[in-house]
Amino acid sequence: MAELIDGKRISQEIKDELKEKVAELKGQGISVCLAVIQVGDNPASTVYVGNKKKACAYVGIESLAYELPEETTEEELLALVQELNGKKEVNGILVQLPLPKHIDEDKVIKTINPAKDVDGFHPQSVGALSIGQRGFVSCTPAGIIQLLKRSGIEIDGRECVIIGRSNIVGKPMALLLLRENGTVTICHSHTKDLKEVARRADILVVAIGRAKFVDADYIKEGAVVIDVGMDRDENGKLCGDVDFEAVKEKAGAITPVPGGVGPMTIAMLMHNCVESALMSQE
Repeated sequence: MAELIDGKRISQEIKDELKEKVAELKGQGISVCLAVIQVGDNPASTVYVGNKKKACAYVGIESLAYELPEETTEEELLALVQELNGKKEVNGILVQLPLPKHIDEDKVIKTINPAKDVDGFHPQSVGALSIGQRGFVSCTPAGIIQLLKRSGIEIDGRECVIIGRSNIVGKPMALLLLRENGTVTICHSHTKDLKEVARRADILVVAIGRAKFVDADYIKEGAVVIDVGMDRDENGKLCGDVDFEAVKEKAGAITPVPGGVGPMTIAMLMHNCVESALMSQE
């Protein structure tokens, strides 16, 4: 039976550490401020934004919320981002994705000042990560590294397989595992013998957005399984990309859904906001 990797507990640990850090910074007259922009009223986005505001309040980070109507033009959104770029008191800018279809997400991401890119999506942030320089790292992969380290799971020299090659999870995940001296393979929809490749993994990260896609046949006995998926099963119940019930008997450690990777994403966003405040002081 696999050991459960508890993202709720570890994310709480990180937020408590950050709370102390923010209080210390306040004592030095340094405040931390995150601006969150949401366009339209996508229900999932509204939940995420609410959770981010709660986390800010807990850690002691000031949050500015900009809730814009669905019909906001691209020009209006870009003008707001530019205005926030120029505000010294704002350390982080987060534009909640997805955006309405008439707005070019790529253009919006590129408009955010890289020094305030707490999501880690700007090409400059991604470039810095790829060559091992300091910069913001996409929150979900950064959270997964913390889950592994704080659970005492060795990455150095281990065979790491990632299923999924998205810009937000798969690719930065590969770079971070490489940075920790893992031996990394990225799989995707064109990978031949996917099960065979996945079964080589000491650490398997699954981020494909397909409910319960990975079953026990993909898992090496005793492997660490990180499930990034957030899906609904045939009964409308929240589940991951991994068939948890089937896999938990074979894996050595596994993240649940919910309560695994999800809480870590927000904890790392808070971490990036604090980093941004520190970097602006430098």
